[in-house]
Amino acid sequence: MRGRAPARTISAMTSTTTAPPHDGYVLGHTQEEYERLRAQARVWEAATARVLDRIELGRGARCLDAGCGPGETMRLMAQRVGPAGTVVGADRDVAIGAQAIGMLHAAGHHQCAFEPVDLDADAPIPGAPYDVVYARLLLFHVDEPAAVLRRLWEAVAPGGHVVIHDYDLHCIDVLPALATVDECKRVVLGAFTAAGRDVGTGHALPLLFAQAGLGAPDGTDVAGRLDPLRDGGRMLAAVHRSLLPAAVAFGLTTPEAGERWQADFESDMHEHGDHALLWPLLVGAWKRKPAERA
Repeated sequence: MRGRAPARTISAMTSTTTAPPHDGYVLGHTQEEYERLRAQARVWEAATARVLDRIELGRGARCLDAGCGPGETMRLMAQRVGPAGTVVGADRDVAIGAQAIGMLHAAGHHQCAFEPVDLDADAPIPGAPYDVVYARLLLFHVDEPAAVLRRLWEAVAPGGHVVIHDYDLHCIDVLPALATVDECKRVVLGAFTAAGRDVGTGHALPLLFAQAGLGAPDGTDVAGRLDPLRDGGRMLAAVHRSLLPAAVAFGLTTPEAGERWQADFESDMHEHGDHALLWPLLVGAWKRKPAERA
């Protein structure tokens, strides 16, 4: 299974083999996590829109947002395809899907629909084929990313595109350095790795395209973000909070240490708010499926 750390590596950085308290999505399914996902999606809206425009997503197209989460990318798609188009969100979390559709319909995007789908399962994707199949931060959270990518590719119509966005978490840092950020990276990256997630999935996208049988991407796009700690630190704290139950289960920290870290980091955001926080890189890659010959 690609991206799963060897057992000896996990053992070396954890004190227990207890499974995390959530399903494959180790960040959990709380309303607080849903709000974090919405905020994160808005941060990357320009980068997402740039790639959708690069593949020339236009009026009347049929789109799938695989692992749609709160529906922010569905909104960007709906704005481009118009009332004659179709945008389907697929996610195994029915609660967040229902919230997404409620938000989109309230905004007048009635061409949007939701399908409860476990994209990590070996099952056909409802409604396929689509002109555009998009996934942001999905492959990072699945057990077999190349297999899931292959399944997404199978759902693309001839002449259509698959578009993938995923993180490379290695570059998260702050200057001047702070011990609280170092500790956050240890806990967050350690928990993802212990759960079998590849924290460099974004960088690995060309390799995953090859492993899935797609060949090299037609194009790539790398987006970064550098914010004052007082602003960007809020997202880092929210990720730590959502991931804490899994990190505790993996023996990387304790609930008490997690609470102390939140307090210490809050102080650092106040006292060192001008420090420069570098976000993860958001790496995009896309591929056009050859059109059928007449």
